[in-house]
This record gives sequence, C-alpha cells and structure tokens, in this order.
Amino acid sequence: MPVRAFEGIHPTIDPTAFVHPDAMVIGDVWIGPESSIWPGVVIRGDVNAIRIGAGTSIQDGSVLHVSRVTARHPQGIPLQIGDRVIVGHHVNLHACTLQDDCMIGIGAIVLDGAVVESGAMVGAGSLVPPGKRLTAGQLWIGAPAKALRPLTPEEREAMAATVDSYRTLSTRHARSLRETI
Repeated sequence: MPVRAFEGIHPTIDPTAFVHPDAMVIGDVWIGPESSIWPGVVIRGDVNAIRIGAGTSIQDGSVLHVSRVTARHPQGIPLQIGDRVIVGHHVNLHACTLQDDCMIGIGAIVLDGAVVESGAMVGAGSLVPPGKRLTAGQLWIGAPAKALRPLTPEEREAMAATVDSYRTLSTRHARSLRETI
C-alpha cells in the first residue's frame, strides 16, 4: 500500500477503509472506517493534518493538501472531511472543511478556510474561494461558487445512494486485489 510516513508521523487508516495501491497517502492523515481512496489520489499531510471521516469516497485523481503555518494562520489550516462525503474525480481540496453528507462534483476546487456545510453540493468544475462558507442543503455552482437553489429530495437520495454504492464497490475492489496478488 502506498502509505508513507513524513518526519516520523505515519498515516492512520482504519482496517475497513480501502486505499487503492495506486493512491498515495503521506504523513499526518487519518482515514475513517469504510472510506475509499481511489487510483491516482494524493493525500499529503506534511505541513498539517488531514482527517477523513467514515464512509467517505475520495475519487480518482483528486489531490488533498493543507496549509502551512503563516503569520495570518499561526497554526496553519488542516483539511477536515466529515462522514459520508463524496469527493468526485479530479477534485482539489486545500485546507478546507467539508462537513458530513456533502458532495463535491468532478473537477471542483475548494480552497483554504472554506467550509462546505452538511448536505451541500458543489457542482462540477466549481471554485470555492478561500474563506467562503457554503450553506447546508444548497446546490453551489460556478467560479466563484454561488448558491443556485435548494437540493431536491431526489438529489439528496442520489447522494446517499452514491455513498452506499462506493462502499460496496470498494469492497469488491479490495477483494479483487487480494485475488490478484
């Protein structure tokens, strides 16, 4: 598994989490139960901490990083991701907070100090600028991201179904990798 310590700090990965062999997890990173980390993902907790909750999916090609100590942020800014979060393909998350049950669409960028509240959805290709707070239950799109409308019940159900689907798929992939070795 591509897991590396940085300056003596080792990632902590729950035994029920799935980390694909073509992902990279470095340093002060904690990955919760039943989460999945897919091919090409880079999670680099070298200058601050990264915390990923339970049942969260970080999809192919995403990059997760943190903010270092600065005069403005004397403790830097960690990256915090809640439970049951869907992070789409090729997403960049930098020193932000994603609360539980939210979805970040393909190719989106969420920057330093931004907060995506529980149940919010960030549309594909959107840019969440530093320090912006995206309120719960809304669809946010654009660059910079702006609230478009409340999520429909069908969209909320689809998000929950996607979480369940990735849990099942990660189990299948883990089994397939064991059979291949």
